[in-house]
Amino acid sequence: MKLSKVIWFTGLSGSGKSTLSKHLRNYLKKKKYKIHIVDGDNFRKKKIYKNKFNIKNIKKNNTLIIKYINKKILKYDFILVSVIAPIAQTRLFAKKKFGKNYFEIYVNCSLSTLKKRDTKGLYAKADKKIVKNLIGYKSKIKYQKSKYRVININTEKKNINQSLKAIKKRILN
Repeated sequence: MKLSKVIWFTGLSGSGKSTLSKHLRNYLKKKKYKIHIVDGDNFRKKKIYKNKFNIKNIKKNNTLIIKYINKKILKYDFILVSVIAPIAQTRLFAKKKFGKNYFEIYVNCSLSTLKKRDTKGLYAKADKKIVKNLIGYKSKIKYQKSKYRVININTEKKNINQSLKAIKKRILN
């Protein structure tokens, strides 16, 4: 009985989590692996608390993602998770739950780069006070870094190919 490797991409909005996840999926599919993607935005859209960004609902959402992954753990070679997951406690729960099959990738870059990219227009909306609780930016909710070793990918310093090379080196052994 082989369990999936859980590749958990975490970081602020616009850091490159979904982009790296999709590129990794494409690479792994070419290698004939069975892949399942869990995107935080899509997962949250299905929930009744989707627009309530408080710590309680963020923890609840991330715990539900972990439970969802646990139901899929025997069906795939890799489960790629792309979600901000700002609370270190929930990522630690995932790490304990999935053990040696859990790989946390902290995707990051500078705030100025996030604001330049602003793929969803969230930083501009936060500056105009349209979005009042953008995690890690003008929000009471700060991103909490993990206190254990993670794969650290700075998308400002590494392009997609360099980032994927660093990730593959750690997960494909």
